[in-house]
Amino acid sequence: MVSLRFLLCFLFVSSAYATIVSHDGRAITIDGHRRVLLSGSIHYPRSTPEMWPDLIKKGKEGGLDAIETYVFWNAHEPTRRQYDFSGKLDLIRFLKTIQDEGLYGVLRIGPYACAEWNYGGFPVWLHNMPGMVFRTTNKSFMDEMQNFTTMIVDMVKKEKLFASQGGPIILAQIENEYGNVMGPYGDSGKAYIKWCANMAQSLDVGVPWIMCQQNDAPQPMLNTCNGFYCDNFVPNNPNTPKMWTENWTGWFKQWGGKNPHRTTEDVAFSVARFFQRGGTFNNYYMYHGGTNFDRTAGGPYITTSYDYDAPLDEYGNLNQPKYGHLKQLHDVLHSMERTLTYGNISTIDFGNSASATIYKTEEGSSCFFGNGNENSDAKISFQGESYVIPAWSVTILPDCKNEAYNTAKITTQTSMMVKKPNEAEDTPSTLKWSWRPENVDNFILKGKGESTQTQLFDQKVVTNDQSDYLWYMTTVKFKKRDLFLGKSMSLRVNSTAHVLHAFVNGKHIGNQHAEDGKFNYVFEKDVKFKSGRNVIALLSITVGLANYGIFFESKPAGITGPIFITGRNGDETIVKDLSAHKWSYKTGLNGFENQLFRTESMSKWSVESVPFNRTMTWYKATFKAPLGNDPVVVDLMGLGKGAYHAEKCLTNCGEPTQRWYHVPRSFLNAEGDNTLVLFEEMGGNPSLVSFQTTRVGSVCANVYENKIIELSCDRKPISAIKFASFGNPHGNCGSFEKGTCESSNNTVDILTQECVGKEKCSIDVSTKKFGAPDCSGAARKLAVEVIC
Repeated sequence: MVSLRFLLCFLFVSSAYATIVSHDGRAITIDGHRRVLLSGSIHYPRSTPEMWPDLIKKGKEGGLDAIETYVFWNAHEPTRRQYDFSGKLDLIRFLKTIQDEGLYGVLRIGPYACAEWNYGGFPVWLHNMPGMVFRTTNKSFMDEMQNFTTMIVDMVKKEKLFASQGGPIILAQIENEYGNVMGPYGDSGKAYIKWCANMAQSLDVGVPWIMCQQNDAPQPMLNTCNGFYCDNFVPNNPNTPKMWTENWTGWFKQWGGKNPHRTTEDVAFSVARFFQRGGTFNNYYMYHGGTNFDRTAGGPYITTSYDYDAPLDEYGNLNQPKYGHLKQLHDVLHSMERTLTYGNISTIDFGNSASATIYKTEEGSSCFFGNGNENSDAKISFQGESYVIPAWSVTILPDCKNEAYNTAKITTQTSMMVKKPNEAEDTPSTLKWSWRPENVDNFILKGKGESTQTQLFDQKVVTNDQSDYLWYMTTVKFKKRDLFLGKSMSLRVNSTAHVLHAFVNGKHIGNQHAEDGKFNYVFEKDVKFKSGRNVIALLSITVGLANYGIFFESKPAGITGPIFITGRNGDETIVKDLSAHKWSYKTGLNGFENQLFRTESMSKWSVESVPFNRTMTWYKATFKAPLGNDPVVVDLMGLGKGAYHAEKCLTNCGEPTQRWYHVPRSFLNAEGDNTLVLFEEMGGNPSLVSFQTTRVGSVCANVYENKIIELSCDRKPISAIKFASFGNPHGNCGSFEKGTCESSNNTVDILTQECVGKEKCSIDVSTKKFGAPDCSGAARKLAVEVIC
């Protein structure tokens, strides 16, 4: 009997801290209470463990309840049954950091991620298994997927990180956006999604499972929405709450493309509209986008930067005003939690895309006034009061009387970021460069590789994703009596290489890359062959494997041919098909194989006559870490690969698509020297390369009266007031100008006294403080720019 009492006591204690997560048709419930939940995506491998606490803390301070992340299969299992959870791949440490900050977690195991991540998160060895087809009722695929998913669940369970165990994880996801591509998979696709649901349920995690973009998600899976707008989304079951797993705060950046942005006002509008129409769970994708370190960028042609125009920028700085404007929205939504999740809902249609939604409980009512007209303001009358709702905006009135928030009226600061030179160095020219060529003689002169086959292989098959570089080499022999020798012939390569370099007899004859999303192209150049042995060497380069699409694993990469030599001898056309020739293969570059990037590398480097605009060249320099703790970037201005084509841009033509590369502080030696090694593939000028820090340079606000604005230089003191005017100033941040009416009080002096020397100051924008200029009845506002 004593042992039974002990067992009951143990069971009680071990479950005392468990959180019961469930749901009904209205909301996710936590310990029986319906919740308004605001979440943000932060992907642990796109930052560093040293950055995680600050990022997650800023998420909490920004009004988030939860942090959401994918789990990246190919990062954790790069080789079959060999796992890596070290450093920035330490998933458990990341989840515990979320827990330490008192936030919930949303674990999107997938294990297909998409996420603009290399190969969508699938390991390439999976592709190379016999008979493999991804994301369908293929036994080999399902066995491997179940093995990895089960391993992740078991790891998380062992650390008691599911809410059912007292941990932070309240939701888990299986598969990802399969509904978008499911059609061509037919009945096998339908069977596969049912298998996914059953497999997930069998893992018994004690929290609900979600399937985003899966309208036929089997019960008890919760189907959710992804997109720029999800206010019209309707779940497939009346017992499933309206959930938005990816609200795209911006977009990813691609080589050759322009910087994508999404306005702060539009993001806020989408969220408010979603909650107006019954949503109760919103996750921002991304809240912090971060950096595609190593070779993790997908694509093809997705950049290293994954800033995503998110509320926290690539380096972890507050992206103002987006961060602050959304924080205010979160605070208002949280204040209305009970009304939004328990209130009776009624609507009023005012016409011309204007509407009111009223949430009413016994305690009171809360209202949303929405205006979906993009061009004109809406004037509405409600309960005897008149309201003006700006175009494409939502006004929130927690008491149905007083406006607490409008998505189009930004009352938070705008921060202008600047890059500062490395204060540990005098000028960029202090980077002293040494160099050495990439040794390609074995390939372009001898055609000598590691293996030989009488066919052309997909690059993924040969490299197993161990490198972005693969040499394809063959020899062609001609006899002296071949009459076409010495005459112009051409080498024609049908290529799916993202970048192709071609050499004949040691001479570089040209390069080409896929453009405009067309990854099948023909490379053709005139060549003069010689009698005897001719060496053809083709260097194929991948720039991120495809991460999305129907049967995307079958999309070839590399040189799969056919390859021809063509020419004419009088009226005769000569065509020689090289596709079934004996081809020699070599994975990677010698510089990587010899680890030239290691500080202890014994390879010889030259400091004499450092060449510029030279292809296939390695450069090395040492530098001191920049002083302070601001984020560090290396400015690669001057290097060749990734430059705009002039016809594709309106400004900064000829500059790289991505110029600044994040170098986390944890990568650097704070004391002593650091080594930078660059491989220049196309030809560039390393003398322009420099290290810089990124920080807030100035802060602006443009706020109507009767509002309070907080100005902050992100932990640095405000040094001066550059511009200040109360009345009807005009212009934008960085270019404000005085208007036709202005307070007679010296606005600059008032703000100097209240703000200069402080890290932050709070300003009551009122006539009591600044005076009452006569602006002919128009609303007065304060425009201010401060220097940090």
